[in-house]
Amino acid sequence: MATTTVDGLRIAYERAGRGPPLVLLHGYVGDGRASWHPQLDGLSDEFTVIAWDAPGAGGSSDPPEAFGISGYADCLAGFIEELGLVDPSIVGLSFGGILALELCHRHPAVARRLVLASAYAGWVGSLSVTVSEQRLQQAFVLAELTPDEFVATLLPTIFTEGTPSGSVEAFEASMRAFNPAGFREMARASAVDLRDVLPRISVPTLLVYGDHDVRAPLPVAEHLHGAIAGSTLVLLPGVGHACNIEAPEAFNEAVRRFLRITAA
Repeated sequence: MATTTVDGLRIAYERAGRGPPLVLLHGYVGDGRASWHPQLDGLSDEFTVIAWDAPGAGGSSDPPEAFGISGYADCLAGFIEELGLVDPSIVGLSFGGILALELCHRHPAVARRLVLASAYAGWVGSLSVTVSEQRLQQAFVLAELTPDEFVATLLPTIFTEGTPSGSVEAFEASMRAFNPAGFREMARASAVDLRDVLPRISVPTLLVYGDHDVRAPLPVAEHLHGAIAGSTLVLLPGVGHACNIEAPEAFNEAVRRFLRITAA
């Protein structure tokens, strides 16, 4: 694991491969390596694959209070600049997809292409007001639980029943190491409404969702697909929220094909 500093925050990240830069943004649980190991291993033959630990996760510093989605986006833009990445493609999973959208809003010149996986236009922008508030309040409760309780509550919503244990173990271990302060701040940053951002996305965009996702179900995917002009939607059959881990070969192939087609 490598580290760099952005505005006084230590940012940890994993890096593999050589080629056009591909920046991977994890969800509000887990960390870069645990969330993206199938992509770090599977796409590094063609791309420079970089998976960051967002502030408050993994080996990165805690964010300041009231960091919000704008603070995360500004930090991500600084991270990309610090590493000297030119025209990176951004791949965001769940909360990472919210962050990718906010990056395009606040720093429109940074991303060359977007891959939004199991993503939302913010919880408020994709879910009902009631569900969004319930999810935020649940996060505050979860942050006070033991690691075992935390995992027992959230893990079944992330993977479909019957997912091989070997696919889940590393991610589950990263969940047990969750940082309560960072988790709370990422939850607050998720509870936003980015619907107005969607029509302004002007870069090629791929949407990838599992058709058994209970956290970002099909109507969420269809809304983003309809609102982002020219976007491509890929549904992975029998797969849940962590679609990149449950179906790594299909996910990687969809991403690789999209990046090749849009490279010109």
